[in-house]
Amino acid sequence: MSDYHNAMLWEGGQDQCVECKLCGHACKIPPGKYGMCRVRTNVDGRLVSTNYEAVVAMHVDPIEKKPLFHFLPGTRSLSIAAPGCNFQCDFCQNWRISQSPRNDPNLAGEAIDPEQILAAALGHDCSSISYTYTEPTVFFELAYDTARLAHPAGVRNCFVSNGFMTPQAVAVIAPYLDAINVDLKSFREETYRRVMKASLAPVLDCLRAIVDEGIWLEVTTLIVPGMNDSAQELGDIAQFIASNLGVNVPWHVSRFHGDYNMHDAPSTPLATLETACQQGSAAGLKYIYCGNVHDGRGESTYCNACGAMVIERIGFSVGGMHLQNGACEKCGEQIDGIWAP
Repeated sequence: MSDYHNAMLWEGGQDQCVECKLCGHACKIPPGKYGMCRVRTNVDGRLVSTNYEAVVAMHVDPIEKKPLFHFLPGTRSLSIAAPGCNFQCDFCQNWRISQSPRNDPNLAGEAIDPEQILAAALGHDCSSISYTYTEPTVFFELAYDTARLAHPAGVRNCFVSNGFMTPQAVAVIAPYLDAINVDLKSFREETYRRVMKASLAPVLDCLRAIVDEGIWLEVTTLIVPGMNDSAQELGDIAQFIASNLGVNVPWHVSRFHGDYNMHDAPSTPLATLETACQQGSAAGLKYIYCGNVHDGRGESTYCNACGAMVIERIGFSVGGMHLQNGACEKCGEQIDGIWAP
């Protein structure tokens, strides 16, 4: 078991019960019990994090892998994770580390502190640190302490998240969080409750809070056959992004491949991805990308004014950039994003 670390964002109550304010579950936790994430526990009326010194992954990735396409393209990001998640998605691709605390209270991982994480980022010439693979909300304290160190050193910070943070948590991390990709997994409450063991409304509130705080946002929807793949639901997601978050928010629609408890589900038909793109265009979204498909055109960025390719992507690699100070080299149209380190 990793050492206990004082948790952030909670309130005490009667009989030493505590209420966690970090995510949409708003867990009320009696002494000796855990929250839904299984990595925050009540010790004698005090909420603590058990995974602060339990880093289970640290790799150098292209920023495009997050995916973040309009944030420092072509740069490298140090990606870190600690075990745990506040969701229980049946199709999770990282279930071995995200769901491990539900199976074993003795968390695996290595004691790597914020100073060491920053040193690794600088040593590998990374422009950013990404808190990813599992849900960064559940290792919020480690992410927060690292992000506060990274900013003065010129290293940016990114979350790859399920978007279940409370607006209060978003406000706390906002001064140090430069970009976030949020998985908007469905637009139906029943699906969130049945498949993710969570709820939709807190995700929508979180997304609005991210935009209000001025954090660069990109949204991903993994399209799972039979779960969220109707034209109506895809259109609802596109309309929400356009109306509530902005037409400049990139939308990544990704192809599903079976994993974890959904091994037997079929992969997403390419026609369904095309339907999603059509719905996004109809809603007025400016930047729509197809993920998990080997199609450079579906992952490249085009100027909305003249149609020129401004960023060519092949897989997670940037083949070429045709931007000048964030604008299309051909016509001068400004392309939304954060382009300079």
